[in-house]
Amino acid sequence: MAMDTRVGAARVLAEVLEGRSLNQALPAMLDKISARDRGLLQQLCYGTLRSAPRLEALLAQMLDKPLRDKDRDVHALLMCGLYQLEETRIPDHAAVSATVAATRGLKKNWAKGMTNAVLRRFQRERETLVAALPAAAANAHPEWLYDALMQEWPEQAGDIIAANNEQPPMTLRINLSRGSREDYLALLVKAGIAARAGAHSPAAVYLDKPMDVAELPGFGLGDVSVQDEAAQMAALLVAPSAGERILDACAAPGGKTGHLLELEPAADVTAMDVDPLRLQRVQENLERLELGAELLEGDGRQPPSNLGEQAFDRILVDAPCSATGVIRRHPDVKSLRRTTDIDGFSEQQSYILDGLWPLLRQGGTLVYATCSIMSGENDATVSRFLARHSDASAAAPAVDWGQPTQHGRQLLPSPGGPDGLYYTLLQKS
Repeated sequence: MAMDTRVGAARVLAEVLEGRSLNQALPAMLDKISARDRGLLQQLCYGTLRSAPRLEALLAQMLDKPLRDKDRDVHALLMCGLYQLEETRIPDHAAVSATVAATRGLKKNWAKGMTNAVLRRFQRERETLVAALPAAAANAHPEWLYDALMQEWPEQAGDIIAANNEQPPMTLRINLSRGSREDYLALLVKAGIAARAGAHSPAAVYLDKPMDVAELPGFGLGDVSVQDEAAQMAALLVAPSAGERILDACAAPGGKTGHLLELEPAADVTAMDVDPLRLQRVQENLERLELGAELLEGDGRQPPSNLGEQAFDRILVDAPCSATGVIRRHPDVKSLRRTTDIDGFSEQQSYILDGLWPLLRQGGTLVYATCSIMSGENDATVSRFLARHSDASAAAPAVDWGQPTQHGRQLLPSPGGPDGLYYTLLQKS
């Protein structure tokens, strides 16, 4: 028998509140829910996490004391119930009834009356409760992140917050080695799929509404891939040439590797990743595109010794980071990240850059990218790297997109537009 959808959502959300990522917690639960309800489960999980700081603050006003750790599933269920009342088209009476009923599925019958009381109180006192929220919670952001955005991007903070709180657009990358973007847009029109061209990448197309990739013309043939426009800039900045040896150092799941080879099939590309399971995703994506690269399990901090010094003409480092530029795609960031994480990611990025730098030949270029909008992971990391390596210099990409920074270029999350990614070019003398 399939699990109740709200019970499933509460259990997934509880795992995230305990520290697991949504990508780890959700897939297994999808198999326990009836096929017709899987879309609702995803909506409840993603939507609740997008609003999590706001929902947490509302709950704090209505609960006499925090629930115990062992009842984190009930806390998650309450958040899910408030999300339904605030953000969905589910009728209020149905949302309340189904959420209260889910306490039985969680085997927490004692929580039935409390859940009903909290949700009914929110219905009665919504305006007063919302008016009492502090600015960060009212904007569905943790206080540390809200303050950081106001400090680092005061003029753009409103748009960043709006983008973080929306469902992300579905963006395609047209395989320009097989056809033009204009021709593919015409195919979409013929198929009744509304879309528009991107503003920065010549291969980017934005769909008006997300859809199953299997319904996209030519997807199975490799004519098109799903990739955010900001992420498409990575391969364009690497600018591969025929015969060059190129290392995609943090390659999984393979979108950037595929794009590099679409731009130049005659490039000699090595796709490396520390996770062997995610490396399989790279292989699957390349097979769909009918492209080939050498796949290598390895850690950029201590690359495999057989790669050899000065082995590569170009290196792409899409470094692990706080993901503060892609929150709308990974809304669990709002619940999982802390301000102290920025320094930890910067240290990890520094180890990766130091580990990979010897692999770059003299005169070569390393493209450093993060999906962060925090200067501590971007310009600050680059500044410390330059101080350690006298043979390195940084150059901002010669482009007209994004915001100029000390060493690079920063695309910021924008409503209906690209994600937030940082890029700089490190050149070896």
